[in-house]
Amino acid sequence: MNDLDLARRVISACDADIAALFEKRMEAVRRVAAYKKERGLPVYDPAREEELLQKNSALVEDPELRAYYITFQRNTMAVSRAFQRKLIDGVRAAFSGIPGAFAEEAAAELFPGGSPIPFPDFAEAYRAAEDGECDCAVLPIENSFAGEVGIVCDLIFSGSLYINNMLDLAVTQNLLALPGTSPEDVKVVLSHPQALAQCAGFLRSHGYQTREAANTAVAAQAVAECGDPSVAAIGTGRAAALYGLNVLLPRINENGLNTTRFAVLSRVPNDGQGHDDDNFFLVFSVKNEAGSLAEAVNIIGRHGYNMRSLHSRPLKTLPWNYYFYVEGEGNIRSENGEAMMCELSAVCDRLKLVGTYPAQRGREDIQ
Repeated sequence: MNDLDLARRVISACDADIAALFEKRMEAVRRVAAYKKERGLPVYDPAREEELLQKNSALVEDPELRAYYITFQRNTMAVSRAFQRKLIDGVRAAFSGIPGAFAEEAAAELFPGGSPIPFPDFAEAYRAAEDGECDCAVLPIENSFAGEVGIVCDLIFSGSLYINNMLDLAVTQNLLALPGTSPEDVKVVLSHPQALAQCAGFLRSHGYQTREAANTAVAAQAVAECGDPSVAAIGTGRAAALYGLNVLLPRINENGLNTTRFAVLSRVPNDGQGHDDDNFFLVFSVKNEAGSLAEAVNIIGRHGYNMRSLHSRPLKTLPWNYYFYVEGEGNIRSENGEAMMCELSAVCDRLKLVGTYPAQRGREDIQ
């Protein structure tokens, strides 16, 4: 055995010991959280942490390693704080937008008693879950009227999170305005581009001009702040209540069946044996050869999995090249699923099982 193999064996043994000690430490953290919750104490105690850092760093005899150990300890303490916050406040679910957005409503539906945490855009919400600032991210991937949310699909393809649950949220769009405003007063309507598209017929029939906003809640907030009765927003009843607006005209979206699908994205995939009625989400790119995509699709079919959808998105790194994502039905965590993945790997340049989740599952705290 050479020096490299010997060093790696020592590291593996240390990692096993660290994993066991980590579980033991986090069980103690669980008791700390219960104590703090009962007494209303804050999770973060900076003076206590600095005291521990100085005390614990002295246990490291090698002065060259001491600074690295302090970094190690800081990261460990950050993980402990995140776990305490989850135990005390519930699941921290990142979403894109501000209070009153549909995504906040979805997060509250999925995690009652949790804490929806707003972020300025999809990427920051995704990174918050990826980096551990939040337990998960609740992001829209598709709307039954406007189609896929491409930015989120790109994050799923390039990032490290897993889809562990899906929620279909019925979308009801309303015209929101300042108190005392009549429909005739309105000249301009603000909202997210998809919301404007969903209400295009209504907007045309009233002759309203449109302006885009980052999301429906931002639009509602802007109307409240501008104080101009000629400006209205398209958004939720919750957004109206939050920002002091009236629902001037309810249910203005053209399609009464309008639904947005939200994915719960977490750092750890669902485990277990799976069930026959599970769904799964695959992303892949194929070799630039004739018949490669058809062969990938045929492999999925030959193994008896039904594809609910197949979409393509442009690769950001290679012009005029594409990746694909599939939502399928069936238990992919079976021997049959493993065999299918093995066959797909032979025809795909890149292949990733993003997640598995029960079909139309309701409220679950899945991490």
